[in-house]
Amino acid sequence: MTFRLCFSSLTSLANPPSISSSSSSTRVHPNSISFKLPSRFRSRSADRRRSYQIAATLTVDSQTSGEKNLDTDRPRVLLEVKDLTAIVAESRQEILRGVNLTINEGEVHAIMGKNGSGKSTFSKVLVGHPDYEVTGGTVSFKGEDLLNMEPETRSHAGLFMSFQTPVEIPGVSNMDFLLMACNARREKRGEPTLSPIEVLEAELAILDEIDSGLDVDALQDVAKAVNGLLKPHNSILMITHYQRLLDYIKPNYVHIMEAGAIVRTGDFSLAKQLEKEGYRAISSA
Repeated sequence: MTFRLCFSSLTSLANPPSISSSSSSTRVHPNSISFKLPSRFRSRSADRRRSYQIAATLTVDSQTSGEKNLDTDRPRVLLEVKDLTAIVAESRQEILRGVNLTINEGEVHAIMGKNGSGKSTFSKVLVGHPDYEVTGGTVSFKGEDLLNMEPETRSHAGLFMSFQTPVEIPGVSNMDFLLMACNARREKRGEPTLSPIEVLEAELAILDEIDSGLDVDALQDVAKAVNGLLKPHNSILMITHYQRLLDYIKPNYVHIMEAGAIVRTGDFSLAKQLEKEGYRAISSA
């Protein structure tokens, strides 16, 4: 680590003191400490009636190996939604009324709410479903404007959505569909395609009520697969009505959506409160 002692004064010193120490460095990580010099380093004018203190700044130029860089250790923001509003394209009915949400790398978020609260509409707007039209707000995905991307571009960027009721295509299994979506993204990046046994890549996976109609055994199997998708640099956004899914996939944050907006955010205890007291208690809190 290298130190520099910088001086600023009305009167210069012929031989200013210096402090230095050096070692191998990996990153520039500036840091400053200001202090006053002891009296022997003070400069006096010719008539010795006035004195000026010299200000010194100790600057750390670099970070030694093994030290932690706080800036780079912060999780990256994957999705940032601000004041998002949207309508049904055909009927012009307003569904989303100012949604705000931030998801960082490695986080699991769950959105809960009554039927018609806007949960599924929100997820479809994020992936660019043509049935909905954005009327206001912004959505940033990995620092890029998501709303200006075509649906396939959003997929190639790392956004994936599991639909609540996927369209059935004769002769095409879910595995074939997922593999095709994954390989389309890899080809876009100039990477080799994956075989059917390799896992789907998604930096943000949106799971819309994947627990619908599942018995306990099937739910555990699905939860195990979803937990296997979670890595330090990707995240999951789950939409569900019930706490039982959250018993197997532990969320960092639980959001309650009502009338097209997120009205409350908490940890897993919020889902437990909802299961015990219902949405009426949550809405009135």
